[in-house]
Amino acid sequence: MSPVSPRSAAGPLAATLLDLPAGSPGGSVELFLDLYTGDRPLIPARAFMLGPSNPSRLPPAGLDLLPVAGKCLEGPAFGNYVTALRRALTAAIDPNQIGVLHLQHLAFGATPALIRALPLHPRIALVHGTDLIFAETHRDQLRVLRETARAADAIVVPTEAMADRLLKLAPQTDRRKITHIPWGIPDHLLTAPPPRPTHASTSHLRLLYAGRLTAEKGVAALIKGLAPVPGVELSIAAPRAQFHALAPLLKRAGVRAHYLGWLPRQQLWKAFAEHDVLVMPSTTLEAMGLVALEAQACGLPVLYQPVPGLSEALAATGVATDFTNSAALARDLDRLRTSPGLLSALRQAGYANATRYPLSTTAQALIDLGHQLS
Repeated sequence: MSPVSPRSAAGPLAATLLDLPAGSPGGSVELFLDLYTGDRPLIPARAFMLGPSNPSRLPPAGLDLLPVAGKCLEGPAFGNYVTALRRALTAAIDPNQIGVLHLQHLAFGATPALIRALPLHPRIALVHGTDLIFAETHRDQLRVLRETARAADAIVVPTEAMADRLLKLAPQTDRRKITHIPWGIPDHLLTAPPPRPTHASTSHLRLLYAGRLTAEKGVAALIKGLAPVPGVELSIAAPRAQFHALAPLLKRAGVRAHYLGWLPRQQLWKAFAEHDVLVMPSTTLEAMGLVALEAQACGLPVLYQPVPGLSEALAATGVATDFTNSAALARDLDRLRTSPGLLSALRQAGYANATRYPLSTTAQALIDLGHQLS
């Protein structure tokens, strides 16, 4: 299927596009940048995101920006958007230099655009989670997801839960295409995590929420659940506009939250070391929950809603709770605050869990899969 294409020593050169503006928040963006960009990328690639041709801030080394506007999800405008992406990719890529396509998400515009721009190359589709969520609520995205599942030569899922959800949405998918490759976190975070400061003992439990504040992340349930709970302090690291939109709910609930800003990666890791518990109240699913694994690598225990993906990645190395049940949440927070040795035991178990997921292992598995297909 593949045209004759040169390979680097590390593997066939991949072409990949994440159709989000450079600088967008989210774990899938961080994973994308970790794998494909930098002076020595883990996976050799022509990697693209969206952005102006002359950005005010230079993108990371190895990342090219496509000046394509009009991202949308449905209707004729979606078709026009895919066409614009395909034209931009065709102008930017020499097909003879590419060995394999890495399709980020099974849905959205980047995937059909990349397939149409490079129709003869083998295709590895990566399931991230939001593609499944949006396919459940947008007819055109469900169509793209099913078309991609048929067209892909391999479909990579980070957890078995994502495979189960995909097969519910696209039951005709050839199960033999599905490969389980867990996502990973930077190796250097595992070998040299930030030191945890020694704090004077406090009766308050310092909670941290880190991530986007979109509906499926469950922050509304978190705030309502925390309202009657004494002895906790909440910090939020999130995009500024999303935090401001949350302010009325915080006020109604009477919950005071310390806003940390949308922190650069290194600062977020330091923030992990300065809190007692990471809260993850996601309502629907998480592809894997990379922020939880990064927190565990930094010695921060995780309190989480046991949704698909998170349950698999964390299991008993975190504490599962029900953020929609104030009594259950209060009970689990009180146990974390008052049980001698519990937080220390969770820190040890969490770090051991995080070490199972080095990013270098993820990259090598994807490179090996590319070798098999090209």
